[in-house]
Amino acid sequence: MSSLTTSKAWIALQSHYHQSQNDSLREAFKRDTNRFNKFSVSFNDILFDYSKNRITDQTLPLLIDLANHVKIKKKIEAMFSGEKINTTEHRAVLHTALRNRSNHPVYVDGHDVMPEINRVLAKMRTFCASVRSGEWKGYTGKAITDIVNIGIGGSGLGPKMVSTALAPYSSETLKVHYVS
Repeated sequence: MSSLTTSKAWIALQSHYHQSQNDSLREAFKRDTNRFNKFSVSFNDILFDYSKNRITDQTLPLLIDLANHVKIKKKIEAMFSGEKINTTEHRAVLHTALRNRSNHPVYVDGHDVMPEINRVLAKMRTFCASVRSGEWKGYTGKAITDIVNIGIGGSGLGPKMVSTALAPYSSETLKVHYVS
């Protein structure tokens, strides 16, 4: 496999980008009254609208070519099967296992990690419920009112993004703070 940035797929996509970078979105919508329908998709009640990006009918096939060049399907399968794809830490990434509501086994080094993940998720559920209800007390013996998240990068931004997105479901008695 050639280097990503010297591959034909990358060069074609880069050329396409340079040809279309000055295109006006306003003009694109005028030229193609079906643009929104072509470049948006709904998943249940979630709308993913990418029509307001500088893309054309040629952009998606070029992106697919690039994905095929880097063997994205093989990499996705490796992630879902528990292979050690995190090259900096030489370990499996278990994001998919954490969201595995089907409970199909996920093997890492020949060991199904789902029982341990389910045990920890249940423990977290119990802990969160006891903090929200006020049953879990702070060091003063009073109910917890503030939560401080300390993190760097995704460890800081991820929880902040999730709590912002889920704000309508948050507790009115708990305040969340972030330190990065």
